[in-house]
Amino acid sequence: MSREYKRKDSFYNKAKEEGYRSRAAYKLIEIDKKHRLLKQNCKVLDLGCWPGGWLQVASKKVGPNGTVVGIDLVEIEELNEENVSFILGDMRDDENLEAIKEKAKTGYDVVLSDMSPKLSGIKELDAAQTVACGELALHTSFGVLKSGGAFVAKLFKNNDTEIFVKSLRKHFAKVDRMELDSTRGSSNEFYIIGLGFKPSSSSKEEF
Repeated sequence: MSREYKRKDSFYNKAKEEGYRSRAAYKLIEIDKKHRLLKQNCKVLDLGCWPGGWLQVASKKVGPNGTVVGIDLVEIEELNEENVSFILGDMRDDENLEAIKEKAKTGYDVVLSDMSPKLSGIKELDAAQTVACGELALHTSFGVLKSGGAFVAKLFKNNDTEIFVKSLRKHFAKVDRMELDSTRGSSNEFYIIGLGFKPSSSSKEEF
């Protein structure tokens, strides 16, 4: 018997108590605890940032002199953090991409993506659509991520997913995958982390 989906689990309750907008905040905290991606004064781009939990975590980590930029198709409730800014719109639009670049003219140290499609419940379809989100995030990072920078994206287990993971190795010095304690037990998601971005002519091509 499959485990029942419980929205209000311990991480949900903990997020409410600690003021995070979603339980997903603890996923980024867990990733950062291992890889130390979010450093003081660095510049972070959060793709598909609604409802803002990852923005909150990044804001605290980078400090007042850091920069955190989020973009999403859905408006988020304003964060009262001076180092955070939000762009409403599609990251594929040239105007929005230019706005992203303008907010960090020397590039971003970290690009994050917790994007996920609307799940259908069909395992293969959901995995394929999540790979598409990962590909979009990676393609966006090619134009804004600094040499040596880091990339994080959510994926679901699937053969197509494994092909995407392998493709990251030509763009990053190290690629790690994490199955998180903070992920719901019923989920087959994992996170892929690319470290040491290597800009090249291939990075500029369509993915």
